[in-house]
Amino acid sequence: MYILGISCYYHDSAACLLKDGKVVAAGAEERFTRKKHDNSFPINAITYCLDFAGIAMNEVDEVVFYEKPILKYDRVLNQYLDTFPKCYSTCKDTISQWFDHKLQISQKLKEELFYLKPVLYVGHHLSHAASAYYLSGFKKSVILTLDGVGEWATTTIGTGIDGELKIDKEIQFPHSLGLLYSAMTTYLGFSANDAEYKVMGLAAYGNVKPFLKHFDQLITQFDDGSYQLNMEYFTFDWSNRSMYSSKLIELFGHPARKPESKMMSYHKNIAASLQQKLEEVVLKMLNVAYETYKTPNLCLAGGVALNSVLNGKILSKTKFKNLYIPPDPSDAGGAMGAAFYVYHQKIHKAIDHKSFNPYLGPSYSWFQIKKVLDAQQIKYTFYESRDDLTTNVAQLVQKQNIIGWFQGRMEWGPRALGNRSILASAATTKMRDIINEKVKHREMFRPFAPVILEEHIEDYFVADKNLPISARYMLMVYPFKPKGEKDVPAVVHVDGSGRLQTLVRSDNPLYYELIEKYYQLTGVPIIINTSFNVRGEPIVCSPEDAVNCFLKTDIDYLVIDQYVCRKKD
Repeated sequence: MYILGISCYYHDSAACLLKDGKVVAAGAEERFTRKKHDNSFPINAITYCLDFAGIAMNEVDEVVFYEKPILKYDRVLNQYLDTFPKCYSTCKDTISQWFDHKLQISQKLKEELFYLKPVLYVGHHLSHAASAYYLSGFKKSVILTLDGVGEWATTTIGTGIDGELKIDKEIQFPHSLGLLYSAMTTYLGFSANDAEYKVMGLAAYGNVKPFLKHFDQLITQFDDGSYQLNMEYFTFDWSNRSMYSSKLIELFGHPARKPESKMMSYHKNIAASLQQKLEEVVLKMLNVAYETYKTPNLCLAGGVALNSVLNGKILSKTKFKNLYIPPDPSDAGGAMGAAFYVYHQKIHKAIDHKSFNPYLGPSYSWFQIKKVLDAQQIKYTFYESRDDLTTNVAQLVQKQNIIGWFQGRMEWGPRALGNRSILASAATTKMRDIINEKVKHREMFRPFAPVILEEHIEDYFVADKNLPISARYMLMVYPFKPKGEKDVPAVVHVDGSGRLQTLVRSDNPLYYELIEKYYQLTGVPIIINTSFNVRGEPIVCSPEDAVNCFLKTDIDYLVIDQYVCRKKD
């Protein structure tokens, strides 16, 4: 049985294909179109999934969409009615989109792919819940989903028991932790649904004391864990041009930061207070949930589950013992969750979670890669032995070279996990600044992630060696031990933490062998791993993307399959 899951029309469109309960292919549309957070119908991602499986669209048994458009339209219509006439311009700009395409999923599939069967629809937050629970391997689990908004829900809590999902409670729009964080992200001069992770990183530079009480004016939490926003401070319920009101500006006593303008100390303090408040609310919610359900297992999904600083505190600050977050807990991941849910409902069998890995995107043959390099007249050395390749590249990293590393199938999710990565030594802070300025072209306050061989975790991090498997997806932040400051200062954030990627050989043998050889050379089992892209662009997908990024940055070497290209050549 083939099941195709689709998400689109809000942000981060994607497609995922299951074959008999196993994920065989998945990809975000942005990687193919090169438009960051592309929300269009994912025709390229769907085509890739079908081509990978070697099937035509009429061989797909079920197509499932990650939310229920009619319910979402009901919510949008009601919010416009409730806020009229303030919402007039927003309503005029957006309402036609619903009739043009957002309510026309079946018609779009007919037009683009000649798919004539009925389309199935799974609730937005149920898709999020399924994306985590069915990959977790837990028989029984509490499931918390947190994002901006789905149809009506912004937060849900429920259970997964023996494969059956149940949502018990939900908080509805406009009360939303995701939208609170996004509104403050725009107030701090960044883009909503794009730069929330920048605010999370900025928070480490700030002091929570000056502004933490201000957030008590914005959000109230109740004894049962639920919360409510004070909508006098926000406008996202009626405007698509601004997310916060003039009253919020008055509350914080500073004008909104203009994009790219100088970062002041009070911006950092506001970011710190925002992050602190998010953690307080979610951790209280989880502690109440534990007392309600009394199960040690927790699944987390929705866009807020990308807040890796929060994630790293859950097991130490709640009574939960086991945590699972999928590689892509946001809207793109909803495509996968919707497919999981329908498969279980149809077949009543478990999803094949044991064989799952996040390397689900396109790969390219040596011949395709050679053709691209030759077309660009790029000189290269070809290593017939992969052992020789990793030995050579480990030496290049040791010598402080920056490596564009392009191997195998592209990763699923927003993190580069060693197949579309930029790699470098973490031995000096100078390397961090060089990559930020001359390679990534991004803000200098942004930290880099350490990839670490899993058997060395306890040597470097204040964390249990048996970390959640989600740490392999770069979704957890933990404090470094003093050894980290000494050995790998380039990946130690200002607060002494690191958003690590743990690595085991079976997940990615070539990547593991490279870092293992670096460890043999240096005695340090950690290097920098950051995504292979520049600011404002999606992570590279194809050989052409990799070459273009290599040529317009100060990356020293491009290692693409078994070809090694030197910038000086």
